[in-house]
Amino acid sequence: MTENLTAPAVEQRVRTLLDRWAAGIAERRPDDVAALFTADALFQGFDPAPGFGREAVAGYYAKQPVGLTAEYELLSVREAGDAVIVYAHVVFHRPDGDVPVYLTAVVEQADGAWALSHYHVSRISQA
Repeated sequence: MTENLTAPAVEQRVRTLLDRWAAGIAERRPDDVAALFTADALFQGFDPAPGFGREAVAGYYAKQPVGLTAEYELLSVREAGDAVIVYAHVVFHRPDGDVPVYLTAVVEQADGAWALSHYHVSRISQA
């Protein structure tokens, strides 16, 4: 990382970013959620095709049900040059039931702030 942060500081930055992401989802603020992504972010939610950029992110969260919230647990935070690779367990709490997923994300510095440049969720099947 360009700021030369310690591992605990890097993890705290990631937590701050994901806390803002979760709050934006819970408060139905899709534009604020999208602002946490880079302008050219790759975004793969549950739609069949990926989206690219903040407009796609905002559109995705705008169509989610009222009452959606997200709880996450960081499983891995790894520095990779100027980026951080994040792996987390997330439970999306929906009015019609919980949806557990694994989230893989890449966090980078963009416009002077940390932002998500890659976001991919994989639904955890209930066997």
